[in-house]
Amino acid sequence: MIKKSKSQVFYYEWMLAWRFVRSSKFHQKNHFISFISWFSLIGIALGVMALIVVLSVMNGFQQEVRNKMLAVVSHIEVYPTSDAVDARSVMQKIMAIEGVKGVAPFVSGQALLVRGDEVKGILVRGIIPEYEIQVSDLLNGLPIIQRENWKPGEFSVLVGLEIAKKWELTKGDSFSLVVPSGNSTPVGILPRFKNVRVYDFFDTGHFDFNNNLLLLHYEDALKVFRTTAVSGYRVKIDDYLKTPQIGRKIEHALGEGFLIRDWTTQNRHWFEAVVIEKRMMFIILTLIVAVAAFNLVSILVMTVTDKKSVIAVMRTLGASPRSIMFIFMLQGCILGFLGSLLGATTGLLVAYHLPDILKFLENLFSFHFLPETVYLITFIPSQPLWSDFMPIILITWLLSLIATLYPSWQASRLNPVDILRHE
Repeated sequence: MIKKSKSQVFYYEWMLAWRFVRSSKFHQKNHFISFISWFSLIGIALGVMALIVVLSVMNGFQQEVRNKMLAVVSHIEVYPTSDAVDARSVMQKIMAIEGVKGVAPFVSGQALLVRGDEVKGILVRGIIPEYEIQVSDLLNGLPIIQRENWKPGEFSVLVGLEIAKKWELTKGDSFSLVVPSGNSTPVGILPRFKNVRVYDFFDTGHFDFNNNLLLLHYEDALKVFRTTAVSGYRVKIDDYLKTPQIGRKIEHALGEGFLIRDWTTQNRHWFEAVVIEKRMMFIILTLIVAVAAFNLVSILVMTVTDKKSVIAVMRTLGASPRSIMFIFMLQGCILGFLGSLLGATTGLLVAYHLPDILKFLENLFSFHFLPETVYLITFIPSQPLWSDFMPIILITWLLSLIATLYPSWQASRLNPVDILRHE
């Protein structure tokens, strides 16, 4: 017998494995095995596609909600623990830190919004427009001329879009703010009323903020809440991922007497919940992929049974048990590879175009997947990441390989003498 090189042996093993995948017409009944093989391949592809799409949607939700939060919630907030603080000095110290892009003082407090018989609890934030635009996107919808004309002393306010819709407010409308820190009278402390006028509206793209936030000029807010002290300072940095490090630098620069909070701690539970949900979805959907991958066991068992005569002939021609085992392992790995490749390609196509697909379906059937009164955002975002994509492919290949071990080992143990005796 002619001695074959390792590369030739591998080539023949590969060709036989691919032939078994296609289930060429050794016998007519192989059509059924071929159908089962491709059906398993489609099952793997669907599992991989579902995994990629779901993780992409969860990534999109996390990024979109985070971006919308950071448009309103500052990267870092600095709260003085005493009133004896020089605001200008504090802002200069913060701005001197590398990585800080802007600082804005603010005054905030709770109040009741009253118009006719309607009452609503609301957060009032007093801001200075020229500083606020450096740390948030709240005033981006206002033309520069309107920002410049928003003067203190007029007690004009910027109202969230959801409040304006619900109460049918227009520019120039008036309503009252009821502040808890009221006037002392013989019958006790009574809340104070302050009439304010709608100057304009803002839209954060975030339902909760649009529905629960009211912006007042900084100097007017000081008068409304009867204080001379700054409630805090909003800080924006050049990279929100460096928030903890820059927060520590701010704490060191300012010394004692300040409380430092950043967006990671303010919304910690929400982001931790998203991470846990993403992990659980990865595990659950990986089990779906595993079920499809382990269907390869039954396929290979049927293939081994059907190809017994071929195995016997190969053994008599000099094929080693290792080669027989490798051929059937290759068959399972090829199916796993093709399934994961098809699923990954389809999943990425769907993930990249998911917002457009869902928008088309919403227009077609006249309904919304995410009602704005329930969810933070009103559309389903998608963000495929290579950090998710590669583990999915590797895990699918690994599961496919594991599924081939037992039937391939059984094929390598078949005795060619016993097989040929019964043929």
